[in-house]
Amino acid sequence: MDLDAFVLAHQPAWVRLEQLSKRVRLSGTESDELSELYQRVATHLSVIRSGAPDAAVIGYLSNLLARARTRSGGARVLTRAVLAEVVARQVPAALYRTRRWWMTLMLGSYALVAVMIAWLLAHPQVESTMMSPAQVNQLVNNDFEGYYSESASSHFAAEVWTHNALVTAGCVALGVFGLPVLYLVWQNLLNLAVIGSIMIRHGRTAVFFGMITPHGLLELTAVFVAAGTGLRLMWSWVAPGQQSRARALAAEGRAAGGIVLALAVVLLVTGIIEGFVTPSGLPTWSRISIGVVAEAAFLTYVFVLGKRAVRAGHTGDIAAHLREDRLLTAG
Repeated sequence: MDLDAFVLAHQPAWVRLEQLSKRVRLSGTESDELSELYQRVATHLSVIRSGAPDAAVIGYLSNLLARARTRSGGARVLTRAVLAEVVARQVPAALYRTRRWWMTLMLGSYALVAVMIAWLLAHPQVESTMMSPAQVNQLVNNDFEGYYSESASSHFAAEVWTHNALVTAGCVALGVFGLPVLYLVWQNLLNLAVIGSIMIRHGRTAVFFGMITPHGLLELTAVFVAAGTGLRLMWSWVAPGQQSRARALAAEGRAAGGIVLALAVVLLVTGIIEGFVTPSGLPTWSRISIGVVAEAAFLTYVFVLGKRAVRAGHTGDIAAHLREDRLLTAG
């Protein structure tokens, strides 16, 4: 490739992009022009890198594109329409696309907990290897129920939200490695099964389900969604399809980012329920109903809005013009 001829032919576009990148304010037309020129110059950079790698030109174009990207991001305004697009389409689409991962994990986990509780109830001697009679008595008659009211509701809700947010973030982050996230989920299931079996054996079934269900339904769902999202990330580089592993992982990672933000809101709701509803004086049926309604609202969000968004072509990924630059090549 004749680099001098290439530079001479495309330099006006580079100069114009540099001019737009330096402007404090851009009109709508200029913003569109900036976006179009950015894509064009990014292609020029890819061509030079592959055909005539000149360090000076590559450095100049790389810096120019960096400034243009920054300017483009600064010119963007988070309007209500953009926010609605994210909330009503991108996030539910991402959740819906990963549904098989987290729904399978959730249903399998509930079945496993049921089997574990049944086994522990059938083998009462196991309980004595985990706790002394005094510890069991303390848990059954004081600690389990008292845990939800030992702190001020607002402080407890904030503490629970922070803890659960760290757990779900860990599930997504560790999911890309596969086994660690399954171990993290297993620890939560084991704890649930052990405490559940002890409470049930000692005649506190109503207390157990009355205290765990209001917040636990949605809270556990959030954990399963995070774990399923993490496992989907792992699968994106194990079986990337027709994309490269890097691009497949990047696409799933961007969609996972939206899911993480959604789970932060979901966990805020569960924290409020756990802090204010679970330990409240409301009747058991009322507290459980609140938990069921919260869970139903989330599932409706995923399976109604998410399904509709996916059918409309959304994947949960960010808009095309914000993704990494691509260059089509032949052969």
